Amino acid sequence: MEPKTTESDPPSHRNGITKVLQYGEFTTTGNRKVRYAVSLTERDLTIQKITSTPAGRSKVVFNLRDCVGCRALSADDNADAGAYFSVYFYPFKRRWMSSGVARQRVEQCFRVALFQDPRANLEEAEKWADTIRKSSVRQQHLRNRVLYSEVHRSCNVMLLVNPHSGKGQALSLFTGHVQRMLNEAGVPHTLVITERQNHARELAREADLSQWGALVIMSGDGLLFEVVNGLMEREDWEEAIQTPLGILPGGSGNALAASIHHYSGAQPVSSKELLISCGFLLCKGLVSRMDLASVHLGSSPSNPTRLFSFLSLAWGFVADVDVESEKYRHVGAARFTMGTLVRLASLRVYKGRLAYLPVDEVDGEEDGQSPVSLEMTSMSPQHQPPSSAFCSSTLLCQPLKDSPCQNTAHLTFHNSRNSNNAFKAKKREPMSANATLTGPPDSLLVPLDQPVPSDWVVVPEEDFVLMLAMYQSHLAKDLYAAPDSTLDDGLIHLIYVRAGISRTALLRLFLAMKKGTHLANNSPHLVYTRVRALRLEPYSSKGVITVDGEMVEYGPVQAQVHGGIARLITRL
Repeated sequence: MEPKTTESDPPSHRNGITKVLQYGEFTTTGNRKVRYAVSLTERDLTIQKITSTPAGRSKVVFNLRDCVGCRALSADDNADAGAYFSVYFYPFKRRWMSSGVARQRVEQCFRVALFQDPRANLEEAEKWADTIRKSSVRQQHLRNRVLYSEVHRSCNVMLLVNPHSGKGQALSLFTGHVQRMLNEAGVPHTLVITERQNHARELAREADLSQWGALVIMSGDGLLFEVVNGLMEREDWEEAIQTPLGILPGGSGNALAASIHHYSGAQPVSSKELLISCGFLLCKGLVSRMDLASVHLGSSPSNPTRLFSFLSLAWGFVADVDVESEKYRHVGAARFTMGTLVRLASLRVYKGRLAYLPVDEVDGEEDGQSPVSLEMTSMSPQHQPPSSAFCSSTLLCQPLKDSPCQNTAHLTFHNSRNSNNAFKAKKREPMSANATLTGPPDSLLVPLDQPVPSDWVVVPEEDFVLMLAMYQSHLAKDLYAAPDSTLDDGLIHLIYVRAGISRTALLRLFLAMKKGTHLANNSPHLVYTRVRALRLEPYSSKGVITVDGEMVEYGPVQAQVHGGIARLITRL
């Protein structure tokens, strides 16, 4: 029976009735005796077994938002005149051995044998595949009234893999899971194996970016740190940093991968499930803005070092655990648990001076007032980031730098203020741009050898257990450190713990961080506030500071967030 085919671009609903784009009756590869009715609308693919028994007429409906691709192919056997089309879905399904759901692969393959001519059958299979692909793409273009763009399949993706990251399994994870997904989605890619530290940084700095639709990292967060800084070191940094970046978890922490999984609205998942989730997002190819922080390291004020950070700046307990746990790298993500327990056993106090520029326009603080207390009720941010294209049609590839950011963070605060909780420093002129440093000017910062401006808050305490500045939601796959953070909210989420906290209380904080409830436990030693910029001046001569989990030069450091200047493949 020849399938009934209709035009492919009508409205999906007319008079409340879903419009059928294509209908056909086919067999599957496993059983040519059983026929299935296959119906395609702009939203769903419905499959129903054709049988005379009503009880056997169960149907399965697949949402096209879960579809990564579809392809048509000829039969392997020359004697078979039929052709085939396979549809690849990654819907949320219940796990076999535990509660909750995760994306799992489902392939539906149908045999088209409507004609005696093999070419006619292949043309029919290709028509189905093309219509399914186009309908799947239409489902992702409009989300929350924001127009997103999709991967143009003719654009090649540079996929950088660090074979030594995590347990040393990144390459096998790619070939075992990701490569098949990219082939199913029709995403052309070139695999590049990094050979040494800063290899990815060099490639990003020197690459002809016109040849690449995206730069995707299969590693931990450290390799993306290299790529971001390589792009920002280019003379054409402003254009280069708009190259879409992608992240596939292959390391120990996988903080950004966990963050974009969280932003997609999905439940927490295991390591393998996180890889499938991020692979799915990569195949869908939706591109959003991402904040970067400009970080100045100032052990030599006359020649400061500037880095760009997409994840975090840490000092104290967190930084020590990150670096000291390197010796446990062979156990994967469990290295951080082991490092935490070791550092708790010999808890340190870190002396230094911390100052920051509060977000007055958001939290309503006034001069002389302290940061808000931690008794707060969080509301979901109505986040609508503009998008960019990998490399798509002329319309979709228009530059986005003139597009306004539509970001609003909503929080309801219970404010407790103390007149002796903070004081202001003297005002100074903004830091002038250093001609040797590329990137946007840091208008909120002054040189590190000058006092902070008068509108900054200087924390009176000088004894700390940790200082953590976050710009994403997760510090690691299972550490939900900044629950209110979004991809491009233009904020630094500053958390610090004052000295005096007990080992037990600190352990409880980190256990609560697994669920993101640590900010609501009313610890008198924990302070959380949202800032635009910060400065840290350690007093001790030795110590550890990390940027995106990478150890950097120890000494005075300051940072300013730059909202939405990078592009990341994700779905919000």
